[in-house]
Amino acid sequence: MHSSIAHAGTSALTRVIRSMIAAEGPMPVSRFMTLALGHPRYGYYMTRDPLGAEGDFTTAPEVSQMFGELLGLWCAEVWRLMRMPRPVRLVELGPGRGTLMRDALRASKVTPEFRSALEVHLVETSPVLREAQRATLAAPGVPVAWHERAEALPDGPLLVLANEFVDALPVDQFVKAEDGWHERRVEVGADSGFAFALMPAALPGFEDRLPPRLRRQPPGALLERRDYGPLCEIARRIAMFGGAALVVDYGHARTSFGNTLQAVRAHEYADPLLDPGEADLTAHVDFEALAAAVKERGVRAHGPVSQGVFLRRLGIELRADRLRRHAGATDRAAVDAALSRLSGPAPGMGELFKALTFAHRDLPRPPGFDSAEGPGDLAA
Repeated sequence: MHSSIAHAGTSALTRVIRSMIAAEGPMPVSRFMTLALGHPRYGYYMTRDPLGAEGDFTTAPEVSQMFGELLGLWCAEVWRLMRMPRPVRLVELGPGRGTLMRDALRASKVTPEFRSALEVHLVETSPVLREAQRATLAAPGVPVAWHERAEALPDGPLLVLANEFVDALPVDQFVKAEDGWHERRVEVGADSGFAFALMPAALPGFEDRLPPRLRRQPPGALLERRDYGPLCEIARRIAMFGGAALVVDYGHARTSFGNTLQAVRAHEYADPLLDPGEADLTAHVDFEALAAAVKERGVRAHGPVSQGVFLRRLGIELRADRLRRHAGATDRAAVDAALSRLSGPAPGMGELFKALTFAHRDLPRPPGFDSAEGPGDLAA
């Protein structure tokens, strides 16, 4: 078994994972991620609010109210395209502090019929973040229900928002060697730290199951694969009951090779194997694979388009102009900075982040996806 350099750690979860590997052998990368983020006692999301300047990272809804407001208006327009079912379940997967939903509900006031049809459902596993969401959403006056899993959502038409949710779904990793593809796992190294290792046996038939353009890679190529289970459950329900989902996240439009597993701690990149449970672990979203997975559940997918293009199509520049007109000089500068960060190129989020929608097959093309960008629709 080939290992990379081990990384020793001291977190409580480190000791738990060491004992599991000692008992069961090297651990799939997806299992390591699941434990690091969601262990009931020591998991990263179970023990803290990770957002904002005092946390480890900042998401688009925390940058500016414009992001959530535009997504709320997107939902209202999609509801109209759905022929205005009542009630409609407005769902957010991984809703953070509830900031996006609060802003979306505020924007929904411009369409009273839509607002009166809403039931809000939040899919959240973190007890810390649930409390933050309750505080944020105490005032809007719309019924809110919480669920551990997408499978627990009630039946009926859905409007689903998933902002920076998919990147935290665990990935498995596979590496091409001279004799074929091997799974990459996490083991305990010589100094009791964690290290990546390749399982000794090649995976039979792995390459044959890849799309033709992904075959015949050189040795050393690394491919990530993710279980899109929550999104597939949402897609199944949309195919059955109607509706649409909007996924906004960072990643690549087409399946590509390379290690994108990363850890962020105090707004800085960190070693993903060091002190699990103490840093956020994510991997880039493969939008091509996501689109293919939900398409299998009977929905139609559109996009991805870059976040910058998507927000401009929804009118972020007009919204910024309105905010500027009612702001002082300091606030006007803040609006400009937020607009650049949300829709501009690097170091802004406008190009790395992308938007993908999937919807019931009878639904017209949702706003923001009225024309293809880049590779075009991946799974229409």
